[in-house]
Amino acid sequence: AMGDVAMTIPVLRALTQQNPELKITVLTRDFFKPFFQDLENVNLYSADLKGKHKGVLGLYKLSKELKELQFDAVADLHNVLRSKILKFFFSGKKVMQLDKGRSEKKALTSGKLFQQLKTTDQRYADVFEALGYSINLSQPTFSKPTQLSEKLKAFISNKAFKTIGIAPFAAYQSKMYPLKQMENVISILSKDYNIILFGGGDKEIEVLN
Repeated sequence: AMGDVAMTIPVLRALTQQNPELKITVLTRDFFKPFFQDLENVNLYSADLKGKHKGVLGLYKLSKELKELQFDAVADLHNVLRSKILKFFFSGKKVMQLDKGRSEKKALTSGKLFQQLKTTDQRYADVFEALGYSINLSQPTFSKPTQLSEKLKAFISNKAFKTIGIAPFAAYQSKMYPLKQMENVISILSKDYNIILFGGGDKEIEVLN
């Protein structure tokens, strides 16, 4: 998910700054590449999950391609079915995966537990620490804001207002804030801010229209 990808950036930046000897290769889709463009010592490798890397056979092909990079360890920051299958093909490599804390989250929502849960960025950091690389997230650094092109500026209706981008949709409905409530949020914010909505799927366009 886009939000999950964005949250990895400060962690990877801290990891590479505090462990400058590390060379990281991020396996991601082409769509997400711009998120990582200003990270030092980080290379990107594209996964074509709708094409040559589709299905179990495609993931096997992908694993063979990745092995040619001669990596030392695998940090699985998704821990989903695809990454689990891919890890199976990396036998002999040191592999650590994300602990999503599902049992703690279930206990919290059921009322059995009432305490602060570990943050997602700390869960990402825990994966690298389990591989032997410590990360201090107490003073994170972030990318410099990118200037909008003249073409994009044309979408801004009120130049006096600041602009907020909102991505109201997600791959899974359970991860989405209810659209009716989101409409209320947008309605309130639009009085004082320009609002840009992100979403290009057929269903998303239908809802936005």
